[in-house]
Amino acid sequence: MLQKCEGIVIRSTDYGETNKIITIYTREAGKVGVMARGAKKPNSRLTSITQLFTYGTFLFQKTSGLGSLQQGETIRSLRGIREDIFLTAYASYIAELLDKSTENQERNPYLFELLKQTFEYLDDGVDPEILINIFEMKILTVLGLHPQLDGCVLCKSKDGTFHFSIREGGFICHRCFEHDPYRLQISQITVKLLRLFYYFDLSRLGNISVKPETKRELKTVIQAYYQEYSGLTLKSKRFLDQVDSLKGKL
Repeated sequence: MLQKCEGIVIRSTDYGETNKIITIYTREAGKVGVMARGAKKPNSRLTSITQLFTYGTFLFQKTSGLGSLQQGETIRSLRGIREDIFLTAYASYIAELLDKSTENQERNPYLFELLKQTFEYLDDGVDPEILINIFEMKILTVLGLHPQLDGCVLCKSKDGTFHFSIREGGFICHRCFEHDPYRLQISQITVKLLRLFYYFDLSRLGNISVKPETKRELKTVIQAYYQEYSGLTLKSKRFLDQVDSLKGKL
C-alpha cells in the first residue's frame, strides 16, 4: 500500500554501496523506517530528500517491516543546520531524543509540529541552547514524566522563593528547603523559564535573550532531572557536550 506523508528525516544509515535506510518522523503516521534504494548514487532523485533533517513529503510503499521510499519532494532543506557543525550537534541531539522517546510508532501531530518548529527556529538562527531546553522540557510528557512546576511539590504553596528538588521531582519553596539539603539552588528567573518552557506554545516564541548564568542553571536542572528519571542514554549528547566546550573556547 502506498502512503504519502509530511515528515522530517531524523536518522540516516548507509546500507550497502548505494542504498540508505532512513527514519522519518511524520505528521500522519508517527515514526516510519524506509529503505531508499539507490539514494547514494550521485544522480538519484532520492539523494536530496534523504538528507538528514530534510523536511518534505514522502511517498513510500508501506509494509509490516521496513517500507520502501518511492519518491519525495523537499519542502525545506534546512541546509543551514547541516552546514554548521554546532547546529548539526544540536539538531542531532534533538533528533535522537525524539527517536528514543518514541519507540512505539504512534501518530502524534503535536510532536511532529514541535520538531518542525524547533528545526525551523534552529535554521533561522534562534538561540540553539534555549531551543534545546524548550524541546527537552516539552518532551517530558511523551516520556511519561511530569515534574511539579505549578508550586511547591511538598506544601503546594504557589508563592515564595523556589529551588528545584531532583529527589522530590519539582520545585520546593523556602518553607520546605530543610526537607532536601541537596536541592538545586536556582534564581527565580530560572524557575520562571522552566515553567514557561514546559507549558507555553512554541509557535509564540519571540525574541528571547537569556543570560549565560541562567543558561547554566537551566542546563544543570534539566540534565540532572533527565539523568534521574528518563533512563535515556544518547550518543549525540556526548558530541553536543564536546561542541559546547569547543564553543566556549572560541
